[in-house]
Amino acid sequence: MDWRAVNFDWNRARAFLVTAEEGSLSAAARALGMAQPTLGRQVSALEQELGVALFERVGRGLTLTPSGLDLMDHVRGMGEAAARMSLAASGKAQAIEGTVSISASEVDAAFRLPAIIGKLRQMAPGIDVEIVATNSESDLRRREADIAIRNYRPTQPNLVARKIRDIDGRIYATLGYLESIGNPQTPQALSGADFIGFNRSGEFIAAMTRFGLTLTAKNFPILSESHLVQWSHVRQGLGIGIMTSDIGDAEPAVVQVLPDVDPIVIPVWLVTHREVHTSRRVRLVFDLVASELGRHERPEQTAYRDRLVEDGGGAQ
Repeated sequence: MDWRAVNFDWNRARAFLVTAEEGSLSAAARALGMAQPTLGRQVSALEQELGVALFERVGRGLTLTPSGLDLMDHVRGMGEAAARMSLAASGKAQAIEGTVSISASEVDAAFRLPAIIGKLRQMAPGIDVEIVATNSESDLRRREADIAIRNYRPTQPNLVARKIRDIDGRIYATLGYLESIGNPQTPQALSGADFIGFNRSGEFIAAMTRFGLTLTAKNFPILSESHLVQWSHVRQGLGIGIMTSDIGDAEPAVVQVLPDVDPIVIPVWLVTHREVHTSRRVRLVFDLVASELGRHERPEQTAYRDRLVEDGGGAQ
C-alpha cells in the first residue's frame, strides 16, 4: 500500500462519520466527548484536505452533500474496522480492573441491577460499571455496550448469548383504581378501563389480548415510552399497566389484575460480543449477572441457563 497517497487525518474522518450519523455538530460532539468548536474545526480541515464540501446546513442540522454521500460508505467501513480493532484489543485485556458497560432496560437497570452491582463492587472493586439504561437495542458490535440484557433471542452473528430464564408479565393496578371501576373480575369487565402503555399501536394492544382483553386506542389515555414512567402512573392509581411479576408482586401499592389468567412469558437473555467475552473482567461481570438474574428461575428453566450460543449465524 502506498501510504503517501493517504493524504488526510483519520481522526478527522471519524469526526466526519459521527457528525453525519448524529446529524449535527452539537450531537456529534456529545457522542465523542469533545468540544463542538474542536469537532467543527476537524470537519472543516477534512474538507480542505479532500477539496470537497461534505455538509450543507439545513436549519439547525447538517445534511450530506453528494460528495459527502459518496464518501460515507468508505468512512463507515473505516469506523467498523476501528470498532473491530477495539473489540479485539479489549478481549485481550486480562486485568480484573477497568470499565464494563451493561445495556439494560429501564426496569432491569432500576430494579434488578443495583443488588447485582453491589455484589460486583465487593467482589471486584477495580471494575467500574457504566449502566446504559435504554429500552432500545444497543449495538454490541459497535461497542455501545460490553454486555446487554435482552428480552428476545439475539440473531446477530459473532455474539455470545445465554438464555437465563423466563419471567411472567402480568397486569397491575391499585385497589383504589379497581374500586373506582367496580372491581372487575373478568376480562370483559375491563373493556372500559384505562390502561397505561407504550403507544396505541396494534402490537401492544395485541399483547393485551393474551390476557383475554379486547381493547382499542381509547383505552390508553396515558402513554409513555418510559417503563418507569408507566409504572409510576400505575402506582399512583391512574390506570392498569404491565410489569413482571417479581417486581409487581413486591410493590405494596398495587395488586394483580386477573391473577387467574395465564401471564405473558418474557424471556431473559444475556449477550456479549464473542471477542469481548474473552476479557477476564467482562467474563467475570457476565457470569455474575447471569448467575444473579437466574436465581429465581423455575426448575424447568435450569436446562437453559448454562447454554452458550457462539454463532456465526445467530443464537439458538
